[in-house]
Amino acid sequence: QVQLVESGGGLVQAGGSLRLSCAASGNIDSIKIMGWYRQAPKNQRELVATMGDGGTTNVADSVQGRFTVSRDNAKNTVFLQMNSLEPEDTGVYVCYAHLAVRSVTGWYFDHWGRGTQVNVSS
Repeated sequence: QVQLVESGGGLVQAGGSLRLSCAASGNIDSIKIMGWYRQAPKNQRELVATMGDGGTTNVADSVQGRFTVSRDNAKNTVFLQMNSLEPEDTGVYVCYAHLAVRSVTGWYFDHWGRGTQVNVSS
């Protein structure tokens, strides 16, 4: 059984910062891609930032220059450093991983966390 557990969400004023963490646990063999999506009320889920196992990133234009994604591969953990937060950043931030488990090495699957709430007030 694989779990993705997020932490670090909360309420912050515009211009402030938050740091999100997501730790993957279970019989994980490898994680090709790990990162973050977000969903605001009445909106579709959208990409925030992800990082591949080789270090390449995919970052949304709306957060470019403000958010930074990083990984600690030894701990199967991904981080999202969010600076200069804006009210438009409010939403549920969901951890994502494209990973393989030990029992079926080489077969990769998409896994999602439960999400952590980020509220940015003006």
